[in-house]
Amino acid sequence: MATYFSYPDVSLQEELKRTAEAIVTPGKGILAVDETNDGIGKLLASVGLNNSDENRRKYRQLVFTTNNLSEHVSAVILFDETVHQKTDDGRTFVEVLQKNNIIPGIKVDRDVVDLFLSADEVSTQGLDDLAKRCSDYKKLGCRFAKWRCPLKISEHTPSVRAINDTAQILARYASVCQSQGLVPIVEPDVLLDGDHDIERTQKVTEVVLATVYKALLDHHVFLEGTLLKPNMVTPGKECKKRSTAQEIAVATVTAFRRTIPAAVPGIAFLSGGQSEEEATLNLNAINQVKLYKPWALTFSYGRALQASVWKTWAGKPQNVPKAQLELLKRAKANGLASLGRYEAGSITTAAGDKSNFSTNHKY
Repeated sequence: MATYFSYPDVSLQEELKRTAEAIVTPGKGILAVDETNDGIGKLLASVGLNNSDENRRKYRQLVFTTNNLSEHVSAVILFDETVHQKTDDGRTFVEVLQKNNIIPGIKVDRDVVDLFLSADEVSTQGLDDLAKRCSDYKKLGCRFAKWRCPLKISEHTPSVRAINDTAQILARYASVCQSQGLVPIVEPDVLLDGDHDIERTQKVTEVVLATVYKALLDHHVFLEGTLLKPNMVTPGKECKKRSTAQEIAVATVTAFRRTIPAAVPGIAFLSGGQSEEEATLNLNAINQVKLYKPWALTFSYGRALQASVWKTWAGKPQNVPKAQLELLKRAKANGLASLGRYEAGSITTAAGDKSNFSTNHKY
């Protein structure tokens, strides 16, 4: 009988599967520290520091050398520069993470460009030399990758063309990653921007996810060796009709049950500009909702884990221990939420209730 397609060989499948399952270990999630140099530069400016290599290194060192971070953080997403940076004592950040039983990963997309002849839509670039970059990152100790494709809801978007573009790009990325031994985290991000209600977000999310998983299967991606990083199903930021955490949980899990295969080992949510506490409460409600959920449901937060760290650190060396404590507290809150065990307000942090939303957010 003719063979029409195949998955990676068995040993590679097992490696990918083990890594994916380790990342979504119960009670743990992902810390996203994959801001571009421009992105972290804005944060440095907010605390009065120049956007220099050394200042970026100092902040990342603060995060990665936090004692006991691995209690609730299983993996960290890095930016290219960060993979090559070192601590004051000469250890690479990758080595520091590995020693602390945290899995290093890497952001491999190269941000967005305008989708030609569209209604202000975008396409994510970076596929051209992806195989070589993935191979190099694997040799440097990374075990997974992340690629983000943002989609905006408006009266006429997302278009069918933008959704198909997102699906095909994510599928090609995932296939290349697996060929080089990296677990792909697939991130179709339906943005919080807009005044749409939760029903519209749910429908768009369902269409996007269904299209993405059709493309992943068409590209022979081994689903057991992947993870999904999606948006939660919430109303748009400008929608006057707000939703409770329980309503968000039902809408989110319902959308996932209709579109995401059970073979996918885990779903690690992006925070999408929610405040730290809001992102924790919604994750907790999602894990508590009385609907069948065959996947681990956890977090892959950037802003919702770091806002209090930045506020507390404020660029001052003497504040490093306090800032690290803020990170540990927020990680614990989300670790509990990933098990459905978080109690509202039980863990407070310096910027817990501050919105992290920014229009057309870029890392």
